[in-house]
Amino acid sequence: MTEATSIAKMKSWPKGLKDYYNELKLEMTRVTWPNRKQVESTTMVVILTVFMFAAFFAAVDSVLNHSVTRIYQILSK
Repeated sequence: MTEATSIAKMKSWPKGLKDYYNELKLEMTRVTWPNRKQVESTTMVVILTVFMFAAFFAAVDSVLNHSVTRIYQILSK
């Protein structure tokens, strides 16, 4: 990379940053934000799903733990 190319890139950096910021502002005006009720309901779905998965994995862990312990006891006799 030549020195002239490096200088040209450095000079174009502020314009690129300004263009990015302006496009970001424009895009943010197009965003449709959820209302409070939608946020609360989706949050509840996420929380319930997490607890359901936790219960499922706790049950699977318990069954596997019991099975492995029982197999170990049988084989160690």
